[in-house]
Amino acid sequence: MKKQPSNLDRRQFLKKAGLGIGLSTLATSAYPFADLYGTPRSEEDKLGIALVGLGGYSKGKLAPAFEFTKFCKLSGIVTGSPDKAKEWMEQHNIPEKNVYNYDNFDTIADNPDIDIVYVVLPNAMHADYVIRAAKAGKHVICEKPFDISVKKAQAAVDACKAAGKLLQIGYRCQYDPFHQEIMRIGREKVLGDIKVIRTSDSFFGVNSSNWRFTDRELAGGGALMDIGVYCIQGARYSSGEEPVAVWANTFNTYPGKMDGMEETITFTMEFPSGAIANCTASYVARADELHISAEKGNYGLEPGYGYAPPQGYMQNEKMDFERHNQQAVQMDAFARNILDGTPVIADGEEGVQDMRVIEAIYKSAKKGGKRVKL
Repeated sequence: MKKQPSNLDRRQFLKKAGLGIGLSTLATSAYPFADLYGTPRSEEDKLGIALVGLGGYSKGKLAPAFEFTKFCKLSGIVTGSPDKAKEWMEQHNIPEKNVYNYDNFDTIADNPDIDIVYVVLPNAMHADYVIRAAKAGKHVICEKPFDISVKKAQAAVDACKAAGKLLQIGYRCQYDPFHQEIMRIGREKVLGDIKVIRTSDSFFGVNSSNWRFTDRELAGGGALMDIGVYCIQGARYSSGEEPVAVWANTFNTYPGKMDGMEETITFTMEFPSGAIANCTASYVARADELHISAEKGNYGLEPGYGYAPPQGYMQNEKMDFERHNQQAVQMDAFARNILDGTPVIADGEEGVQDMRVIEAIYKSAKKGGKRVKL
């Protein structure tokens, strides 16, 4: 595979985007993006990551990303499938001693090759394995959404704190220069105060047999839990504010599909400044955008959240950043947090906050779209 070009060098990135973060919870000094393209650590010195769950995202996105990481490497796997274990051992040169199943997972505590556990399981299993990994003495990355409830997400945060281990939620977009530029424009009020945000993440997946579309117990919800999280994130970090109220409605057009979960959800988030975000997540539509209307003009991303390279604009001017592997940068950033003792950008509290918003959105939808305060 041909290696993708590295992103902007430090001077270019500082000039174009700055290193600040839009959300008040993000520490500017903790953002290591521009430093990720310095001298890589040797293979022996890279932090070892074990992927827990070898589904489509692990196979199609995370495993290939290790070709581009400079501070971490794929060292282990956790799977309930002997066939998958054999395949991954052969393809990724993983020794048998670094292969675990869900029954013996806790013995990973005795393996010095594994520094980080990356939980890539169905939503309802996230918090449980974050807690088990932390108790095993490992730092943890957890895919989004954090889990299916605030209670479980908070328990996972508490477990990592108790164990003295760092926790990152897999919000790759927060480490992307296009999204960072969106944060900067809003934070610096380049076009004045933000008034209206329009954001959508949708694809036609309602007929899929994946657990996201067929198993409410594992998924915890439909489009909101899967892709609606990106809309919540985008609205929060582009505005730099936390929502004070939401209202929402759900829709289903395919009887018998989705195991009682929503195909489509539309929701509005209200912010302290008076700005609003109109959001849509759907499994029967096709859209991928983050559009911000401010006093003096418009800016945004389209596409923004998917796996296609983001395209950004401000007024009639196109944003110009070189491409990079989002998953590699996200994982390397976490490795640098561990190595350098810096705060995590997309930390567990970020995930808990999104779960609070999700619970409020579902509450509004159940009440027929009534306004729900956070």
